[in-house]
Amino acid sequence: MQQVYVYDAVRTPFAKLGGGLAGVRPDDLAAHVIKAMVERYPNLDTANIDEVVFGNANGAGEENRNVARMASLLAGLPTTVPGLTVNRLCASSLDAAIHASYSIGSGDNNLVLTGGTESMSRAPYVVPKPERAYPAGNSQMVSTTLGWRLVNPKMPEEWTVSLGEATEQLVDKYQVSRERQDEYAVLSHQRAHAAWEAGRFDNLVVPVGDAQRDETIRPETTVETLSGLRTVFRKENGTVTAGNASPMNDGAAAVLLGSEQASSTLGTDPLVRIASRGVASNEPQYFGEAPVPAANLALERAGITWEQVGAIELNEAFAAQVLVNLDSWGVALDDERVNAWGGAIALGHPLGASGSRVLGTLARRLKAENRRWGVAALCVGVGQGVAMVVENEDATE
Repeated sequence: MQQVYVYDAVRTPFAKLGGGLAGVRPDDLAAHVIKAMVERYPNLDTANIDEVVFGNANGAGEENRNVARMASLLAGLPTTVPGLTVNRLCASSLDAAIHASYSIGSGDNNLVLTGGTESMSRAPYVVPKPERAYPAGNSQMVSTTLGWRLVNPKMPEEWTVSLGEATEQLVDKYQVSRERQDEYAVLSHQRAHAAWEAGRFDNLVVPVGDAQRDETIRPETTVETLSGLRTVFRKENGTVTAGNASPMNDGAAAVLLGSEQASSTLGTDPLVRIASRGVASNEPQYFGEAPVPAANLALERAGITWEQVGAIELNEAFAAQVLVNLDSWGVALDDERVNAWGGAIALGHPLGASGSRVLGTLARRLKAENRRWGVAALCVGVGQGVAMVVENEDATE
């Protein structure tokens, strides 16, 4: 197996539901980051891109019919460049990078453009198709924006609770206080705002029309303001609110992967080496704890420990989920290694794009902070976790 490297990463701003990107199709968002990536390498013959692999969580609307292929065609890549779309819900685009890393590591490919896209604003309503023409009675219209839809009645009811209720059950299991959740949410907003002000995203984010910055960052947020919000999923004894959970968003992101030989093709050195990967699963209602075994497995495969990890990019689906993960790893809430440039609670979580955002940010952080080892991890609905360990081989620490 040959070594696999991350060479570059770009993303759109992440817009709020119904916000600045609501008028842009998800396949166009994907095409936008593909174009932005290849434009960074004017000497690159795009026919040398072996494959485009994108993640997408919905697949029910304008991104259907293999959005990776559609986006690469919309972006003007040669028709000879294949496209593959993968779906592991919130970790879809990290899974896209995992798939690409296997193909490069095996020697089948040299250069693969990965990424993910999601428009939660444009996610359609669907109506089940009748089994026979003109049935009597009503038909239910179902939103595909988030969560379970058209649930198979054979599924146990405890598995098919909403993501929010599942998080409340995680809170019950691990006794995570509302105050700690709100404290973490505030930290996410503060870090995201500081990162933007410090120019951390200047080389990561490419504008889309008038959309220049992530739209859901609220630097004025305090624990006091969050404590006044009503709980969403439980009226009594609930802890999860709109303030300590990730919002619904639109956006796309791309990560360029290649072999060591791809350096001469691109005319640049890589950012980080992909050291290992880990995927794990557990009971669907406890999806929030699944990053723990996934990351632990990736660390074991990389041959390192948590003490050696210098940067952690953990997707913030819910503050409670983050705290359960950090507690399990023995990492403090305010540890500077964790989401130092903000996380999904502030930046946003356009499902299929989040894995690429997490991986791309991790690669840039390791270089900017001169840290060697980093972990990217995401929880996944229906009880899964995905993680990747990367190494900055140029780190001097």
